[in-house]
Amino acid sequence: MAKTVDPPLPFRFDETKSPAAPIRLYTDGASRGNPGLAGIGVFIQLGDGSTIEGKKFLGQATNNTAEYEALIFGLTLLREKGLMHPLKIYSDSQLMVRQLTGRYKIKQPHLKKLAERVSGLLKSFPAHEIIHIPRESNRRADQLANEAIDERQPK
Repeated sequence: MAKTVDPPLPFRFDETKSPAAPIRLYTDGASRGNPGLAGIGVFIQLGDGSTIEGKKFLGQATNNTAEYEALIFGLTLLREKGLMHPLKIYSDSQLMVRQLTGRYKIKQPHLKKLAERVSGLLKSFPAHEIIHIPRESNRRADQLANEAIDERQPK
């Protein structure tokens, strides 16, 4: 199966020109129902090989909202930790990736607001690239998003 890579945002990261390895941010949003109970998960690989994980229960949300919230959560986490390095973002949400890279127009007002928040956060990083990956390549972020829902749902 061919890997789908959407065009990068205006600043494309060139690994050959940076002394720091890029941070790899994997994000995923999950919603059980659409809208339904939703959670988000992020898995971050730092340049030194260490990792950071995070998850959060959202309550009621659509899947698309959860996908954007996951990216915002991951970017905010990196900023809070002072990790302002070149960034590669991986998501299995083809819609979000294509909206953020300009291939698709964002029609829903609430998603436009979320995309504006993402754009504002991305300005903090020296370079970034957003890449669509298959769901199978995003297992840990998906697992964390689902754990966030499971831990808040009655068992």
